[in-house]
Order: sequence, then structure tokens, then C-alpha cells
Amino acid sequence: MYTYLMRLEKKVTLFCVTEQVNHRLSFLPWFDKMRHQFPAKVDLAISFDCGAYKRLGVEVSVPLINIDHHKSNEYYGSVNVIDTSAISTTQVLFDAFVKNDIKINPKMATSLYAGLLDDSHGFLAPKTDARSFKMAARLTELKADIRHCATALFHENSLAALRLKGVMFEKMTLLLDARVVVHRVTRKIMDHCGAHEVDCEAALEESMGLPHVELALMLRENRDGNIKGSLRSIGDHDVEKIASVFGGGGHQHAAGFDVEGESLDVVYEKTLAIIKEEM
Repeated sequence: MYTYLMRLEKKVTLFCVTEQVNHRLSFLPWFDKMRHQFPAKVDLAISFDCGAYKRLGVEVSVPLINIDHHKSNEYYGSVNVIDTSAISTTQVLFDAFVKNDIKINPKMATSLYAGLLDDSHGFLAPKTDARSFKMAARLTELKADIRHCATALFHENSLAALRLKGVMFEKMTLLLDARVVVHRVTRKIMDHCGAHEVDCEAALEESMGLPHVELALMLRENRDGNIKGSLRSIGDHDVEKIASVFGGGGHQHAAGFDVEGESLDVVYEKTLAIIKEEM
């Protein structure tokens, strides 16, 4: 979208409130243009892949176009472009570009493909279908850098991230006849490894490959004391329903939530009780 708006000779700010953006995404076109301060003067805002207004991290007083694919989206935009059947928000955007005959250049193709690859977990997610592969094939024809996307998203690691993964696997617990795996990541663990918060996700995803595991939970203690919860599942288990209890959201098989003002132990006990009921 940034590329397209630049082609229209619009003045565009690429904004993300998170200052420590996942380093794996630095290969994306225009990554160095990202700003963490919302511009003082703006005519229009466009949000992507953001299911709730509060997750924007900023108050928006101008017209807002909300582009997303989450079932839990709150439809908070002045205009809402929501397709819950899409496997990624980039699929929603790709369809819009194709429908309106907007030329997709190699930079756009690479970014669109990266979103597709990441949200489909390397085309392993349950929602992966023929539509996913048709989009991938078309973006490949449009010169998306598919190899760079795969390498950056799934194979590049920092030393700190690898250390953290080792500690998480060492301390993880298996519950309910090994059908549930739980990771509890304290601030002390994070500081000891020197890892970033986004580095926790890799161990969570990999633990879903254990025999008999149907649901995975990670609780992480943030630097501000809040607790971040991430959930993954296979089969009929709906983790979006679990996350919604804490005001979170996502998808049936991948969801998350944030809890303020409660300890890691308290959130653990509450979440585990809900998981036991779900299982």
C-alpha cells in the first residue's frame, strides 16, 4: 500500500507504535521508512491486520480505513474492508489490487507474499487452500523474492533468540495427558538471554509439533509488568474463544491477549482453568 500511494504522489507516513519491530522483517521493502511517532497532521489513516482499535496504540481523529481478516475485528473504521475467509490481510489487499487492476511491482509482490507466508505458517495453517497457492503462484510470477521471504521468516536467528528457545524448551510443561504444552517466560529469563519479546514465538510454534499436543500456551512477562498470552491449537479447539475471555482475539487456531495488573502466576491459573474446560 505504501508503494501504491507513493505512485499516486501522496505524502505517506509508514507508522507502527511498536519500536522494537521483529528484526526478521528488516528485509521488507521500505522497512527503513517506518516511523514510531504518529504524524501531527494527517488526512487519512489506514490500518492493517489490527482487530481492535486499542491495538493501534494511538488515537485516530481522522477518517480510518480498517483492512483486516480477523473474525474478531471490531469494525472500528470509517470504512471496513474485512474478509474473514482470507488467510492473511495481505490476501485481502492482493484481491483488492487485482479487482481494481492496480499494477503490482516486485516490491509490492514481495511484501504481499511475506504476509501470506507468515500468516499461513509456511502454508501449514489449517486455512491454507487452493486460493493461498494461487496467490503465491501469481506473486511469484510478479517477481516476489520468495526465497528471501522464507529464509528471513523461518531460518534466520539471533544468538539471543536461540538461547531463549533452549531455555523455553527446558522449562516447558506438558499437561492433560501431554495434550497441552505451556511456556512461562519471566522477565528474568528474557533479560538473561538478551532476547526480544518477539523471539518467544518460535518455541511456541515448534512445540505444536510434539506428539499428542493439541494446544499450546505461552505467557510472557513484559518489561512494563503486563502479561502477554499467545495460544495455538489444532483440530476443533477454538483458542480465539479463550483469548476473548481476556479481551483478546485472533483466529480459531492462533490467538493472543494482554492482561494488565496481574501476576504471571495468577494469569496462568486463570488461563489453565479455561483451557481445561475447553479441552
